[in-house]
Amino acid sequence: MRITFEDVYRLPEVRTYIERADESLRVMGYTEHSFAHVNKVANTAHEILLKLGYPEREAELARIAGYLHDIGNMINRQDHAQSGAILAFRILDNMHADPEDIATIITAIGNHDEGSAFPVNAVSAALILADKADVRSSRVRNSDFSTFDIHDRVNYSVKKAELNIVKDERIELRLLIDTEICAVMDYFEIFMNRMILCRKAAEKLNVHFRLTINQQQIL
Repeated sequence: MRITFEDVYRLPEVRTYIERADESLRVMGYTEHSFAHVNKVANTAHEILLKLGYPEREAELARIAGYLHDIGNMINRQDHAQSGAILAFRILDNMHADPEDIATIITAIGNHDEGSAFPVNAVSAALILADKADVRSSRVRNSDFSTFDIHDRVNYSVKKAELNIVKDERIELRLLIDTEICAVMDYFEIFMNRMILCRKAAEKLNVHFRLTINQQQIL
């Protein structure tokens, strides 16, 4: 069966899994991973592949993978990409999705976390880039600035984030950050591994990855 993003989006169990995953991360002190995040990742992954000239179906699979990519957090943050892939397999298999589509989606989900990720296909690469590009102050849930950890400071400092996609050329993450809240070096302390992964993902899509912070090219 040729499933669509809307088919997955309408499933009440998927909404429950996303809510419960985010609840677990909230208790653990993590930034927001709820519907704002997964919808943004889904739509950005879809946009990346379309703008780079990939088929609509491949972009649709990236959108589905983006929406489901963090459900493994309801089991445990550790290895959440792999457990999320297994959960996604069960959901998609129960929907009688095409095995090729299932394989592509769960491969992408299982390869999105920087601790074990590798951009093994175009959908995986788009998911990595979309996920790592979602840096914004609204993801910070801690309201007490005096107790911010470095993750809070890095996200809270971002006043504007844009992903510029140029076919056959580059994918550029442009950030405007408040250096009174977070120094550029603090950003790299947290995100260097993620940016290296983004570079590998862009290479999989046959473009270059560029990071610009406060109008200065960093990578």
